[in-house]
Amino acid sequence: MSSFLEKFRANKKLGVLTLAALGVVYGDIGTSPLYAVNQIFFGSGGVAPTPSNIYGCISLVVWALTIVVAIKYVIFVLRADNDGEGGVFALFGLLKNERQRGTGAMLILLLFGAGLLLGGGLITPAISVLSAMEGIKVAAPSFGALVVPITIAVLVFLFSIQRRGTAKIGKIFWPVIVLWLAAIGLLGIKAIAANPEILQALNPKHAAAFIGSVSFWRLLPVLGAVMLTVTGGEALYADMGHFGKKPIRMGWFAFVFPALLANYLGQGAYLMSGGTVINQNIFYSMVPQFWLFPMIILATAAAIIASQALISGGFSLAMQATAMGLFPRLRILHTHAEHRGQIYMPFINWFLFAGCVALVLIFRSSAALAPAYGLVISTDMLITSLAMIMVAYGLWQWTGFYASIIFGAFAFIEAVFFVANAPQFFRGGFIPVGIGLAVFASMNIWRWGRKRIAAVFAEYPAMTLRELIVLRRSAASTMPRSIVFMNPHSVASVRDRVPPLLQVFWERNGIFPRHLILLTVVGKKSAYVGEERYAVKKLWEEGGNGSIMAVDVNFGFMENPNVERILEGLADHRRIHISEDARQWLIRIVHERIIPAGGIGWRSQIKLFFFTLMLKNSDSADDHFGLGNEVGLSTEIIPVKIG
Repeated sequence: MSSFLEKFRANKKLGVLTLAALGVVYGDIGTSPLYAVNQIFFGSGGVAPTPSNIYGCISLVVWALTIVVAIKYVIFVLRADNDGEGGVFALFGLLKNERQRGTGAMLILLLFGAGLLLGGGLITPAISVLSAMEGIKVAAPSFGALVVPITIAVLVFLFSIQRRGTAKIGKIFWPVIVLWLAAIGLLGIKAIAANPEILQALNPKHAAAFIGSVSFWRLLPVLGAVMLTVTGGEALYADMGHFGKKPIRMGWFAFVFPALLANYLGQGAYLMSGGTVINQNIFYSMVPQFWLFPMIILATAAAIIASQALISGGFSLAMQATAMGLFPRLRILHTHAEHRGQIYMPFINWFLFAGCVALVLIFRSSAALAPAYGLVISTDMLITSLAMIMVAYGLWQWTGFYASIIFGAFAFIEAVFFVANAPQFFRGGFIPVGIGLAVFASMNIWRWGRKRIAAVFAEYPAMTLRELIVLRRSAASTMPRSIVFMNPHSVASVRDRVPPLLQVFWERNGIFPRHLILLTVVGKKSAYVGEERYAVKKLWEEGGNGSIMAVDVNFGFMENPNVERILEGLADHRRIHISEDARQWLIRIVHERIIPAGGIGWRSQIKLFFFTLMLKNSDSADDHFGLGNEVGLSTEIIPVKIG
């Protein structure tokens, strides 16, 4: 009986997680039917809707979904978890310490992929909401001019509520997406029942026949349009840490995949029937007149949810980049007391909002915006496949031949999609790609600047900790308070040099605190840190007369670095000599004042300009590390000359 109950509870939990995953993971790919097939026949693809063309193109859609999403992502890529987390930074963490040939180049590509994801995050809300609103042109063509204004109004509402968090609205995510997928699936089944011959498109020979029947240059825009059916595939991997592999796989194969196949086949069946396509919109033309406005409302709700997932993903992406030392500290507001993953980042939010509104005003339709979207997605998917070759070979211990054959095949398909979408660079694709390059450049400049600062501090004239202990022992008097010095590097032994912040404090004050704590925040390559949250090293202790201790606090790249909470725990358990009352703490942090060295080249001058700009706009250390208003803080300004 107990085993039955345990199995029941496990299955119930799996069911709950699967439903939750439906509401978050599949919003983007679930709204692709609104515009993808339109692009093939009435947009950039421009394919004449003859029976053979319909069979061939719908077959391409079916097998793109099957190979790229179902097989590559759901079956293979979900295995590449970093402490349960997925996404581009999970791959970066997995490969960072690999010694394979080409790892350095792959890490650079992954950083570029992270930038592209943020650039693509601008397009998803714009194209999803636009395509949903375009149903108005079918239901009431005379009100077609309202599509853009209403889209912008929806975006204003969407981004303005981000500060409140997603805890409340998140509860309605999965019912809406389930209802949406059920609706589009039934819509497709209805069309298939009227024209069942479309089921021949399940045979890949029709896709092959279509490819062989057109020229290379004619095929490229068609493949670019087909690529739109797999947009959102990356979300399956990126959101793995929130739900786990099983719920994502179950949701895909049990519900999402069948619903998408039914709708895409149904759109093909509707074209085969010769039905009227109003305003070149196949999806809404399939909807019975009575259900048009309810479907527009449902599509808008699904589009908002798809957009919400991308916005939250942008917050998460920026937080991970900051935790891994790839990005300046940005202000993070926590919107839920219990769920640390629910955050709000004002800069990222309004950056995405401005970009989305600009895209809507520039392109004004999903048809004009879709090609740029395909370019971003195909590039990101290609980068993931190339990275997976190295993961399979280096971490999974596959043979080089097996890893290259499996993921090389996926990379080849996505390279074809990339080539097909490359011409769209000059038709709007340069916008998300440009944003991706700007984010990539920012990460590289930030890493460059931090390395230069670390090199300057490494040469800073400072005593060793052993010499510090000797001075402390012989001190005639001390400050009565305990002081915590934020230290950028972990202390390994008394042979290490004193951090510049402490050296400057001694030189300027000539006195030590009674209890001195050197605290280092260590960012791990894993997503979360379990038991090994902190390590305390006693460098010197002499009863109640004083002590010198080093504390390393470890955080994963998906965690909020709340140092104050750790210090409170250490104080409560008497692990360090610090008051239990945070108002009695004194924490010293450093602020670097950048000074350009003489004779530096023009490239370094440009890098230094942008690095200094990012440093000035970076969130303060006390806010970033969770040091509240009640904590006593002291900032030491240290000049740093960079050349």
